[in-house]
Amino acid sequence: MPKTSRPIIILFGVVCMLFWGMSFVWSKVVFNYYSPLTTIFLRLVISGIILLVIRALWIKSTPFENKDIPMIMASAFFSPFCYFLGESYGLQEVSSTVAAVIIATIPVFSPFVAYITLKERLTTLNFLGLIVSFIGIVVMLVRKDLSMDGSLKGILLLFFAVVAALAYSVSIKRLSTKYHPLTIVAYQNVLGAVYFLPFFLLLDWKHFIHVVPNLELTYSLLALAIFASSLAFILFTIVLREIGMSRANIYSNLIPVFTAIFSFFVLSEQFTPAKLAGMIIVISGVVLAQSGKLRSS
Repeated sequence: MPKTSRPIIILFGVVCMLFWGMSFVWSKVVFNYYSPLTTIFLRLVISGIILLVIRALWIKSTPFENKDIPMIMASAFFSPFCYFLGESYGLQEVSSTVAAVIIATIPVFSPFVAYITLKERLTTLNFLGLIVSFIGIVVMLVRKDLSMDGSLKGILLLFFAVVAALAYSVSIKRLSTKYHPLTIVAYQNVLGAVYFLPFFLLLDWKHFIHVVPNLELTYSLLALAIFASSLAFILFTIVLREIGMSRANIYSNLIPVFTAIFSFFVLSEQFTPAKLAGMIIVISGVVLAQSGKLRSS
């Protein structure tokens, strides 16, 4: 596949995290009408249909080889299935900003997972950037009395999502060198919807049919499907293919920054000086981490 220029990769990484950061806010809105299970199922169905239509009309890509089918099924199990379960149910227990901060710990664990599974190594600048950005996350998350804003249940669910995201990154890195990003995301979302279908029918169908959608619900659900479940995953797959798992996941530190901003305007969540300071530190860490070159063995 053709190489993508460095400025474009940076742009893709930032825009991807912008959409994922906003997804926490959109999800909070949809949760006023639907359960997390219904929300996930609907966004995957909408996204899968849109991407399959685009693929059929405009994208000519290689179909999955039989040997790679277990890998795409596994990637769909890790994300969207496991990841969205942890993220969405965890989001019910904590604020949007806190949820985004926990999800942004993904790059803290990425280098270790990438080294074990993909033999990726990071430079000193990469590690320094990772440490600086993680400090920024802690500044945003921890209160003055050293307590955290959120329940233990919610925090554990969100860390379950972090583990799922790391497993997903490994599987997608291997697939991204062989298949078009849109094809990968389209099939993983369709498979994800299939995984969720039995649970949706058994647990949420009766409630779902009694909800009358309004403009707020429709807009937020479409935004989740189009931007968070479609465009963001396509962009992330490209970034992952070009710069590797460790450096791609460092961009995740931007998620709580975007979430804090949009939560302030949309959900009226408190925007403290600590959050502002943390955001500045996080951005500095991402810039520092991306200034070093990746070494691969």
